[in-house]
Amino acid sequence: MPNRWHRGPPTGDRRRMACDGSKVFSLRVDAELMARTASHAARRGMTVQDYVVQVLLRDDFDERFSVAVQETERFYAG
Repeated sequence: MPNRWHRGPPTGDRRRMACDGSKVFSLRVDAELMARTASHAARRGMTVQDYVVQVLLRDDFDERFSVAVQETERFYAG
């Protein structure tokens, strides 16, 4: 599935466009984790929702990049 948010988390017009195919994701966290997450988001001037989406996208990119590097290494090693 192509990453519709390849330029970062949705904001402004991109957020409205990204919502067309979005799904609801509910997550229960303890109060301490929520407070830390809210603090991180506030330092960046973001909502908690936007901050969490950014973290998930960054992690997804890191994982896909790592797989691509491994595949490239296997290709040139063979």
